[in-house]
Amino acid sequence: MLKSEEVMLMHGQIHYHTQIKVITNRLAKIGGHVESIKHMVEDGRDCSEILIQLSAVNSAIISVGKVVLKDHMDHCIVDAVHKNDIKAIDRLNRALDMFIR
Repeated sequence: MLKSEEVMLMHGQIHYHTQIKVITNRLAKIGGHVESIKHMVEDGRDCSEILIQLSAVNSAIISVGKVVLKDHMDHCIVDAVHKNDIKAIDRLNRALDMFIR
C-alpha cells in the first residue's frame, strides 16, 4: 500500500498522492455510514430518515472526490502540463464529465 507522498507510475505518468490517508479515512467512514443505512432499511426505519442519511453519504462522496481532484490537479496535472502530456489532460476532462454529472 502506498503511503502519503509516495510516487506511483501509471499511464506512463508519475502520480503524486499526498492525501492517501485523508481519502482512505473518509472512505472508511463512508463505508460505515452506508452499513448503518443498510441496517436502517432492514429495521424498517422511516423512508425520510433513510433519504436524509443517503443524502449525507452522497455529500461525503462528493467531498472525497474534491480531495482526489485537488490532489490530482496540484500534482499530476501540473506535471502533465509541464511535460505537454495532452493525454493526461484528456483523461481528466473525461473523469470530470463523469464526476460532475
